[in-house]
Amino acid sequence: MIDRIVLKNGLRIVLVPQPKSPTATALVLVEAGSEYESKPTNGISHFLEHLVFKGTTKRPRAGMIATELDGLGASYNAFTAQEYTGYWAKAQSHKIDHVLELVSDLYLHPLIDEHEMDKERGVIIEELHMYEDTPMRKIGDYFMELLYGDQPAGWDIGGTVSNIRAITRQQVIDYRTAHYVPAKTAVVVSGDFSKKRIISAVEKSFGLLPRRPIIRKTPTVLRQQKSRVYIKHKESDQSHIMLGVPAFDMHDRRRYPLEVLSALLGSGMSSRLFHRIREQMGAAYYVRSGADLFIDHGFFAISAGVDHAKIDAVIGAILDECSRVIRESISSAELRKTKDHLIGTFMLSLETSDELGSFYGFQEIARKKLIDPDGVIAKIEAVTSAHVRSVARDIFLPERLHMAVVGPYQDVDHFSSLLRFP
Repeated sequence: MIDRIVLKNGLRIVLVPQPKSPTATALVLVEAGSEYESKPTNGISHFLEHLVFKGTTKRPRAGMIATELDGLGASYNAFTAQEYTGYWAKAQSHKIDHVLELVSDLYLHPLIDEHEMDKERGVIIEELHMYEDTPMRKIGDYFMELLYGDQPAGWDIGGTVSNIRAITRQQVIDYRTAHYVPAKTAVVVSGDFSKKRIISAVEKSFGLLPRRPIIRKTPTVLRQQKSRVYIKHKESDQSHIMLGVPAFDMHDRRRYPLEVLSALLGSGMSSRLFHRIREQMGAAYYVRSGADLFIDHGFFAISAGVDHAKIDAVIGAILDECSRVIRESISSAELRKTKDHLIGTFMLSLETSDELGSFYGFQEIARKKLIDPDGVIAKIEAVTSAHVRSVARDIFLPERLHMAVVGPYQDVDHFSSLLRFP
């Protein structure tokens, strides 16, 4: 049974018991990510995520936290997304009290040391350069910019090199003060633990924080009303494409039919796109589809790394497979196989304490009603062929097609001419 507790200052505690699990995880999530930034401070959420590991009032020297966590045999990391930032660590169950104290210290008492900040600028700039040299990863950023334009949803989570060089310590402190507030924070503990001890520890660490106002992010507005193409010219041995359409937010009732549609088209080696583009055409090593749904917006996209000589044919095949979902009925056997694949991979993703904690934590930070795995399975099972085809008709509209391309190309008009459903 999941326990959800709200402290007087608004901080939320989510306890996810997993009896006899060999591990336990502490995860602190805060509603602060790149969509909460301004243009001059784009990248500050990610910068702050890096800086908290550089010392706290209790552990003032860089490396102390990592050394202590390594000494516990823990796995640990942090991450920044568009709508949240997270700090987590996982260790043997009997070490969870110590792990929780460490993760809490990261959130509560970072020093934001000026000297360490100046060093970390170089680290983050090299991280940005690394992504630029990884087109399979970077193309998602190009696609988001193409889809959403010059607003927070279209900006790179990592920011720009010029921003990282210019952001000041005071800006970081002001940003943290504004957004790292109790009512925007959730502490999640999952695995095998003592409920009484964990609640007491969280109340002691976080309970005295003053209640402060919540700053919401700027609503995302979809300004692009026509099909568009973006090309990143790059001499490469492979072309990378990301082709997609706007969808809807995570609270929309169509999210589960969209998940089934995504799995049908591009999840697994028996999916339609994998079979056609890799097995039949021999044109790509990877091809996949996915839906990214956020608090107030979302999109569906298909990405692939393809042979330069076959890129036009691959784009045509992708669009044909999207259109075929609308044109032709889906057999009961294929729908059953798709659901079984989706449910199976979902359940496998919840095997460990960190994955289970993340499952509930992401729901909480998005301010959704918590739904357990059985509830998700029931939602998937309720999807019919008609539901899948209906959501395909809703989103697969020619004027909503967007495509990002990375490769040795410059002719936008050529690729624009290919964005036509058969």
